[in-house]
Amino acid sequence: MRPQVVAHRGASHDNPEHTLGAYLRALEVGADALECDVRLTADGHLICVHDRDLRRTAASKGVVSTMRLADLDELDFASWKNPFADFDDEAPDRDERLDKVLTLRTLLETVADFDRRVEVAIETKHPVRYGGLVERRLVEMLRDFGWDRAGSPARVMSFSYRALQRTRRLAPGMDVVMLIDKSHHWPALKPVVGDDWILGPGMGALRENPSFAARMARNKRPVHVWTVNTADDLRLCQDLGVRAVISDRPAYMLELLDR
Repeated sequence: MRPQVVAHRGASHDNPEHTLGAYLRALEVGADALECDVRLTADGHLICVHDRDLRRTAASKGVVSTMRLADLDELDFASWKNPFADFDDEAPDRDERLDKVLTLRTLLETVADFDRRVEVAIETKHPVRYGGLVERRLVEMLRDFGWDRAGSPARVMSFSYRALQRTRRLAPGMDVVMLIDKSHHWPALKPVVGDDWILGPGMGALRENPSFAARMARNKRPVHVWTVNTADDLRLCQDLGVRAVISDRPAYMLELLDR
């Protein structure tokens, strides 16, 4: 089975992660789905960002949960990816709107308006200041799009078992993905995860632990793997029957699959 190719934080190998520009590039190259992390701002907006603070991606010591969206919108979320761009006289002018903080609503609107079906894998980060409010706000937003039910193009992912439980209570029909960082976490998780939950092991755990990879292959549940960036990793995922590969390099994954 050909796996779904999911753009990890957009086409983030060559573009600044979690910016609209990275996601538009992923759509342009044909990604089947988009992946994002979400955090809640001080004034209640869900934004697409991985880290709790902004030192890495916006050169700011600010903590996302203590900042308002208007303040975040003043920051540049792209320059860190290519800090010498201003010295390149041949570089094309960039549309600043593509480099600003990206709200989840804007990303979902972009997907909803696109001319083909694109799925969205949304990871909620925990532990966070606002706890379960993150999932409540997320499901409310998905409900605005009619995406809080079975058949939705959206799915919710987390390393937090409780977060996925909350999601299922709020939206019983939605797909949820139990992310697994280390192979030794699986025996404790297996008895408690829902029978219809998707499993999301890391590529490193599969690569480093063949017995864990074999257990995932025998599992009756769909498996979505992160982060798959090389031909060898993709080949292993195909051998294991993985349903979705989450990659920083969606164009390269699609090229390999089309050979």
